[in-house]
Amino acid sequence: MSSMQLISANIMTGGGPWPWILFNLFVLCMLALDLGVFHRKAHIVSFKESIAWTIVWVVMAMIFNLGIAHFMGGEKGVEFLTGYVIEKSLSVDNIFVFALLFSAFAVPTLYQHKILFWGIIGALLMRAAMIAVGASLVSNFTWIIYVFGAFLIITGIKMLIKKEEPYDPGKSRILAMFRKIMPVTDGYREGRFFVRENGIRHATPLFMVLILVEFTDVIFAVDSIPAIFAVTTDPFIVYTSNVFAILGLRSLYFALAGVMDKFHHLKTGLALVLGFVGVKMLLSHSAWKIDTHVSLGVIVVVLAGSVVASLVWTKKTTDPAKLTTG
Repeated sequence: MSSMQLISANIMTGGGPWPWILFNLFVLCMLALDLGVFHRKAHIVSFKESIAWTIVWVVMAMIFNLGIAHFMGGEKGVEFLTGYVIEKSLSVDNIFVFALLFSAFAVPTLYQHKILFWGIIGALLMRAAMIAVGASLVSNFTWIIYVFGAFLIITGIKMLIKKEEPYDPGKSRILAMFRKIMPVTDGYREGRFFVRENGIRHATPLFMVLILVEFTDVIFAVDSIPAIFAVTTDPFIVYTSNVFAILGLRSLYFALAGVMDKFHHLKTGLALVLGFVGVKMLLSHSAWKIDTHVSLGVIVVVLAGSVVASLVWTKKTTDPAKLTTG
């Protein structure tokens, strides 16, 4: 068998290292293109540009989805699509936090893209590690699925009943610990994360915001990664659907940041999705196992319903200070 035939066989069966290698090469090329060509010079991302990039990332995800269905089978294709929808919807909460952090630290619009770019790089690395751990737990300890399911149901209930409270990122323990390690400048130094002043290396507020962005993503990943294991235990599907959802998050932020307050019922929809996915996990090894096609339909209907409800029953007052981390 020739090397090309071997590669094709590996891709078609979803086995071997080649799918992982090719996918990660694609991701690295896209990130290099983003930073080295389209955002080589810092500039304010316009609404038109963010919409265009959002569409590009969604189209790429759907093309990849078709490739998964073609090479690995229709069921894998549905698993990827369901996982992608779950991860994309749950990542919307990140946008609320991004807006909060940028407002609280008065991050110049010119440098927001840089924070999100490097924040997403860190998120990809951390999620890859968390997915590897999760996949190992699921394959070696079947009962962990029930733990994940119960955790998601409890998280969904807490999201439904928890009242919005003002959140002050300036009081973060993470930042307090970091300030004990390294001094921080009293203002921004253009788009730099670190500077040397009076012979001492300082971090800038820009780096402080990046730390909080990374820390926040870890918190959200604790919810989202167990959720996708309810759909599939295939590490490749879990990883790729996560990556595509995250890669499009930056452009989605610039497209939706100004109108997120209008979707005030979306959090209710996300809570219901988490609860449903938790129930699916608990039933995964029973006679009442929920089919992946049914799961996809339920999730799409719930999310679409929460968006429509937000537009029909508008919120009379909006207080930006009440944005929370969920």
